[in-house]
Amino acid sequence: MGSATPHDDAASEVFAICPAGELPLTDECRHYEGKHEVPWDIQKFVINDLYPSDLWLTLFRYFSQRYSIFSWYDEGVCLTDDAWFGVTPEPVANAIAADLQDSDPSKTVLIDAFAGAGGNTIAFALSGRWHHIIAIERDASTLACAQNNARIYGVDPAMVTWVHGDSFDYLHTLVNRPETLHPALRLDIAATVVFASPPWGGPGYRSDEIFDLRTMQPYNLEQLHGAYHLMDHVLFLPRTSDIRQIAGLAPEGRKIPVVQYCMQGASKAMAAFIPAKATFR
Repeated sequence: MGSATPHDDAASEVFAICPAGELPLTDECRHYEGKHEVPWDIQKFVINDLYPSDLWLTLFRYFSQRYSIFSWYDEGVCLTDDAWFGVTPEPVANAIAADLQDSDPSKTVLIDAFAGAGGNTIAFALSGRWHHIIAIERDASTLACAQNNARIYGVDPAMVTWVHGDSFDYLHTLVNRPETLHPALRLDIAATVVFASPPWGGPGYRSDEIFDLRTMQPYNLEQLHGAYHLMDHVLFLPRTSDIRQIAGLAPEGRKIPVVQYCMQGASKAMAAFIPAKATFR
């Protein structure tokens, strides 16, 4: 699947950042058909960033949960080995997309800052809520998987512009030097929402009862909010994240909605819906 405006050599020379165009599936893009094909570190009991170890670690393995991650997995869904650990389960992705349905109608564009294998991008595209989606992913093989998976789910190619690159670089350029971006990537900031499902790591992430978002790695709360604060943004965070730190992002006199997303009665993660121009403190 390509973006609405394909990448070409001429555009590369003129613009700082261009749409990715259609990327080929690589050897790292895999569709496992049986557990015997799955590498040990996926098949064995490995702590999942989305499933708390005290309940899910001993009950499920990544591959066994493939239909919760992508219900159309058997149609040819591909993931890189690393992508298994960061995909938002499809029911959660759909719930987040549904929760944004009634958001400010003047916001018509969504940036998926960490697109991964495409789970959230697909849900947003199929929701019908957005006029345009910019989906950004640093790893080319993972981005190729996302494009493949979006095609399987019937996402309109004109709906999503895929970007192979760093979302922080893109947002910095969008705010400070928009004229250097390919025209397909120049957005009205006032009409844009950012969704960010960053990697979750850092000391205490899996063990602390309340997770300190200042220590999250490789991007902490301050870095994320600092990059997105000019736009409404949704942060998809560990379920034990410190609510007080999130509340500190609220503008004067306003509150930040925080939603816990559950599957089979257990919380998998939380999302904080943060308005534009909030001040980090």
